[in-house]
Amino acid sequence: MSAQPPSLLIVEDDLALQKQLKWSMDRFESVTADDVASAVLQFRRHKPPVVTMDLGLPPDQDSVSEGFKLLEKLIELEPGTKVIVLTGQNDQSNALRAIRMGAYDFLAKPVDPDVLVLTVERALRLHELQQENQRLLTQQDGEPTGRLLTRDPQMQRLCRTVERVAGSDATVLLLGESGTGKEVLAQSLHDASKRKGRFVAINCAAIPEALLESELFGYERGAFTGATKTTVGKIETAHGGTLMLDEIGDLPMPLQAKLLRFLQERSIERLGGRQEIAVDVRIVGATHQDLKAKIAQGLFREDLYYRLAEIVVEIPPLRDRVGDAVLLSHAFLRRFSSEQRRPILRLADDAIRAVEAHRWPGNVRELQNLMKRASIMADGDRITADDLNLPVPGGEAPGDEPELDLRTVRERAERQAVVAALARTDGNIAKAADLLGVSRPTLYDLMARLGVKA
Repeated sequence: MSAQPPSLLIVEDDLALQKQLKWSMDRFESVTADDVASAVLQFRRHKPPVVTMDLGLPPDQDSVSEGFKLLEKLIELEPGTKVIVLTGQNDQSNALRAIRMGAYDFLAKPVDPDVLVLTVERALRLHELQQENQRLLTQQDGEPTGRLLTRDPQMQRLCRTVERVAGSDATVLLLGESGTGKEVLAQSLHDASKRKGRFVAINCAAIPEALLESELFGYERGAFTGATKTTVGKIETAHGGTLMLDEIGDLPMPLQAKLLRFLQERSIERLGGRQEIAVDVRIVGATHQDLKAKIAQGLFREDLYYRLAEIVVEIPPLRDRVGDAVLLSHAFLRRFSSEQRRPILRLADDAIRAVEAHRWPGNVRELQNLMKRASIMADGDRITADDLNLPVPGGEAPGDEPELDLRTVRERAERQAVVAALARTDGNIAKAADLLGVSRPTLYDLMARLGVKA
């Protein structure tokens, strides 16, 4: 038995043809099967990245029902598998149906061995690239800020800031429009801090003012009608960890004074209690509002602002992050495809252009919801602009006053082109290089010079 795992499964019920196919593709480590049951068994045992299969399989070789049953099962077991369907000369409708179900390609019989070998080689290469891309994404998830998927220079600088601040106990204030990912960033800050306690988030705008104090500080039994037992508040729950106060700009003035006292003393009293309770918790505030304007209006305490704003992080909106909308779209489609147990969904060219052109007033949250809806409603494995219900841009919008320094213009244009190409190809270096019209070594050199991460 070969030391290498097989890279190819050949499913063919005609044993003479099966032997011929195996011989013509002897450069690949392969295993064979002649019906659905044996094919599934071999596939489960060896997990080959590429499968060639005939649609006419026993017990009903004259029908395609068994072939489609097998195709559906293989894609269900491993959506990334590249299945090459071998069909009759006049069987294009079934071939197209197979592609819609998730097959990689189809070839008409009798198959030219050279064409088949080339198709298998391309399928293997694509599978390797996708696996490498997934490995890099998994590797990124292991970093402190791995939750933040970005290639935008502003966001990458922001990630480095989070990593530097994480080891301290400084209070952090996150500013940004709704949906930009403030809670994701706060969670990343907590993960990078190595604090042993929990990450706890509370939305100050979502809880009625009468209940917010008890939610934050807890209460003793009998503190008010209905308080039948002592209950720990969110601040105590986050002891040893991180407490995120989302929409802190909506915190009522009386609670602002009590929160300020906690930040100064690092101890609380539950409602109805008399005992000071020391709490070790890091506070992360977040808001989409202009707190300095609220201070000027007398709606937010200036002393609380400066307690919260030891470190201020301003998160740019999605429309200002070069390439991130398409990059995040690919990531969301991978996740939703997996959750719905369907082949990996891809963005069509018109969808990519539409995503790049859209202003995303709802930011990442809007993008995520749109991709989820499209992944549910799309008929095939390609998401189009119509599936997204977004207009396809017809031309470029007029720009601001142009920058005339040629070096600056060239570097900016090169960076934007490289980042956009990597986003469009979902991080595939080979495809990005083709899109840019350069070799892979040249693209790697460009990425190193421009500071673009793979």
